[in-house]
Amino acid sequence: MLSRILVFLSTHGTWILAGGVFLGLAWPQAARVMGPMLAPSVFLILTASLVRLDWQATLGYARRPLVIVLTLVGLMGLAPVATALVVALTEPPPGLAGAIVLMAAAPPVMAAIAFSLLLDLDASLAMVLSFVGTLVAPLTVPPIALALLGIELKVGAGELMLRLAIVAFGAAAAAATIRRLVRRETLRRLSREIDGVAVAMLLVFAVAIMDGVAAAIAERPGFVATATGLAFAANIALQAAGAAAFCWLGLRQALTVGLACGNRNMGLLLAALAGTADFDIVLFFAIGQIPMYVLPALQRPFYRRALHPS
Repeated sequence: MLSRILVFLSTHGTWILAGGVFLGLAWPQAARVMGPMLAPSVFLILTASLVRLDWQATLGYARRPLVIVLTLVGLMGLAPVATALVVALTEPPPGLAGAIVLMAAAPPVMAAIAFSLLLDLDASLAMVLSFVGTLVAPLTVPPIALALLGIELKVGAGELMLRLAIVAFGAAAAAATIRRLVRRETLRRLSREIDGVAVAMLLVFAVAIMDGVAAAIAERPGFVATATGLAFAANIALQAAGAAAFCWLGLRQALTVGLACGNRNMGLLLAALAGTADFDIVLFFAIGQIPMYVLPALQRPFYRRALHPS
C-alpha cells in the first residue's frame, strides 16, 4: 500500500504539489501543526533527491568549472542587480520591492533538484547550482542586501555558512550511506517510490510555510493579491532570463538554469533575517512558494514537447 501511494505521488507529483500549496491556506490548522516539520522536510527532500541523482553526471560538471562559475555569477550576482533595476523602474509597493530583490539574491532552492527530476531536466546541474549556491550565499547575500536595499542581515557569514553546511553535507552523507547500503539495482527499481518520498516532503513543506498566510489574506486581501501577482511575475521573468542567458548550454541545461534562477530559497533568508524582517517581506516569501509549486505543473507539458519532440 505504501509503495502504491508513493508511486501515485511520483506519477502525479507536479499536480499534487500545485494543489497542495493551497492546502495550507484552506486548512490553517494543518499549516500550524506542520510548522515544526519545515526543517526536517527540507533535509528529507534533499536526501531523497541526492539518492536518486546520477552522481557520475554530477561529478562531470567538476570538469566544467567555468560553466558553473559563470552560471553562479549570473544567478547570485547579476540577477539581483538586474532585478533591483527593474524594481526601481516599475516601483512596486515598498515592502514588496525589497522582498523581490532579496528573492533574486537568494540561492536556488534545494527543491530544484526534486523539481528537475519530476520535469526531466538536468537534476545534476540543478544539484550543483543549488549546493554551491547555498554554500556561497553567506558571502554574496549580505553585501548585496546591504548595497541594494540597505538591509544588514543579523546572522554572520560564518554562522550562516555553518548552518547551511550542516543541512547540505548532512543530507549528502545520509544519501551516500543509503547508496552504499542499498544495491544500485534496488535503488533503480525503487526510483519512483523515492521520488514519491520527495513529493510527500515537498507537500509537507508547502503546507507548513503557509502558516499565518490565511489570516493575512483575510486582513489584507488587496496586498496579498498584489504580492501573489508579483511573485508569479518575478519567478517567470527570472526563469525566462536565466534560460535565455544560458541557451548556449543546450535546451535541457538552459531550462534547468532557468528553473534554478526563478525558484529561490527564500526560507533561507528568513533564517538569516532572524525575525527582524518586515512582515511584508515575510509574507511575500511565503506567498512566493505558490508559483514555485504551481508553475512546474503548467510547464511540464511544454518541457515534454520541447525535450522529446518525437
